[in-house]
Amino acid sequence: MNQPTGQFYRVITDDRYPYWIYGAQQDNSTVAIASRGRGRGIDVNDWYSVGGGESGWIAPKPGDPNIVYAGSYGGQIDRNDHALGQNRQVVAWPQNAIGRAAKDVKYRFQWNAPIVISPHDPNTIYHGAQVLLRSRNEGQSWEEISPDLTRNDPAKQGKSGGPITKDDTGIEVYDTIFTIAESRQEPGTIWVGTDDGLVQLTRDGGKTWQNVTPKGMPEWIRINAIDLSPHEKGAAYVAATMYQFDDFRPHLYKTTDYGKTWTKIVRGIPDDAFTRVVREDPSRRGLLYAGTELGLFVSFDDGANWQTFQQNLPVVPITDLTVKNGDLVVATQGRAFWILDDLTALHEYKDSIRSESVHLLAPRPTVRHAGGGFGEDDEGSSAAVGKNPPNGVLVTYFLKTKPREKEKEILTVEILDGDRVLRTYTTEKKDKEPAGSGSASAGGGSGGEEDDRADKPIEAKAGWNRLVWDMRIVKPTLVPKAIIWGSSQGPRVAPGKYAVRLKYGSESQTRPFEVRAHPGVAASADDLRQQFDLLRQAAAGLTAAHEAVIQIREAKKQIAEIGERADRIGKGKEIREAGKALSEKLTGIEK
Repeated sequence: MNQPTGQFYRVITDDRYPYWIYGAQQDNSTVAIASRGRGRGIDVNDWYSVGGGESGWIAPKPGDPNIVYAGSYGGQIDRNDHALGQNRQVVAWPQNAIGRAAKDVKYRFQWNAPIVISPHDPNTIYHGAQVLLRSRNEGQSWEEISPDLTRNDPAKQGKSGGPITKDDTGIEVYDTIFTIAESRQEPGTIWVGTDDGLVQLTRDGGKTWQNVTPKGMPEWIRINAIDLSPHEKGAAYVAATMYQFDDFRPHLYKTTDYGKTWTKIVRGIPDDAFTRVVREDPSRRGLLYAGTELGLFVSFDDGANWQTFQQNLPVVPITDLTVKNGDLVVATQGRAFWILDDLTALHEYKDSIRSESVHLLAPRPTVRHAGGGFGEDDEGSSAAVGKNPPNGVLVTYFLKTKPREKEKEILTVEILDGDRVLRTYTTEKKDKEPAGSGSASAGGGSGGEEDDRADKPIEAKAGWNRLVWDMRIVKPTLVPKAIIWGSSQGPRVAPGKYAVRLKYGSESQTRPFEVRAHPGVAASADDLRQQFDLLRQAAAGLTAAHEAVIQIREAKKQIAEIGERADRIGKGKEIREAGKALSEKLTGIEK
């Protein structure tokens, strides 16, 4: 409740927008939590429990995220209806393993027994014991669709805890199915991995099975995760762990031929960073993420080479991960959930970019949101508030060298609507205008006032950079110390096609992008366009009024200065009286 230290076993997301994240946490509740809060952060009101227990898999129903299947040890499954507040047990078999040997119960359910919904039918659920169980009616009834797929060694199926200090919960169960994955491309093609070191495959919905365990993989190793390639039929990745046998090495394997041949893919991962999960990015073939005991790793060449990918993520055990809507969502042991927002840079990355002086990426489509964004409420936030993702269009670019101020190297980023510039960001640091300069350009004021409409200079460094355009045009001009009831920000643009232009030295690059309406908003794109046009006209009117006041105040100031100078040539009284009359007329207009 007050610090992000949850220990999560698995992570999965639903299909609502913004998406929600689900997991079961050790010695605590299950969690459904929003990936974006409606306020300035992700608060205590943005999560709830979905039933089940501390150890189980969770499966939100596609198309109806109010329905969630949540597991626990002993084969327990809750069908939780959040909208109704109803919870129903849909266990596959009514058995009690407490105090009994694993070999004496009908189904051997692991502490972390998998629950997976078919990607082809939201009413079909798979559950792993020593056999694969399937329900086609939301858990109301179950059927076995496999023989025993484990090594089935009775010597390893005794009473939990051993012969002396027996455990009365019956949760230490071995020779079980530990992970399940059904192909999105081929219905009925199902892979399972067991906690005793086997990989099994059916391509006909469970009628026949093949043992496709990688040759050379240690016996009795735990198959912790199987990921099926979204790009290629027959391609799969396996992450296995052997740390409970004091083998801390990473064990990652891939196949492209339905398990006939396998390749070990661990180069670049330290020998003591054992692996729990590997996933392929759905937007780029061969872009892999691996979760290890020592943090996160990434590969751009289908696992041939790995490199650490921590960024600001603490070095912490990664238990599971998933890619959702171009974000990387990570479950940890001890640091709760983390999200890396916007994987565009990884999707488009290639080594040749590093030889370019500048490289601008096309921003991903961005949805208009209310509420705050990442970093907007850092000061004074309570530890219980998670950070929202950036609320705006993420502009990512690469610089070979940092702009040098002494050489007056300036980088400029412009947001374009057709040929019109909506917003400008720059590394140029403008000095305040000297007092009495007489300048009263748009929003500039005089007497040393800074342009309050202008964004602060951005910082750019060598390497990758990112800035966030909040989807608003430039702020209206305001007189100094103006009091405005309501927002003084520029209006947010309507959904549509826009572009970003980066200028640096002789380089100029432009990339298109799209702003989209929130899918839950009833207003049409035309409604939002008319709203923006109205607000832009209102902002222009506000700017015109305030710029007129600024000019009036500057004129009155100059009138007073002229009167002072006139005293020195003996015509002060006449000129001051004329200036006073003119100033009074201007004051009336100003008010």
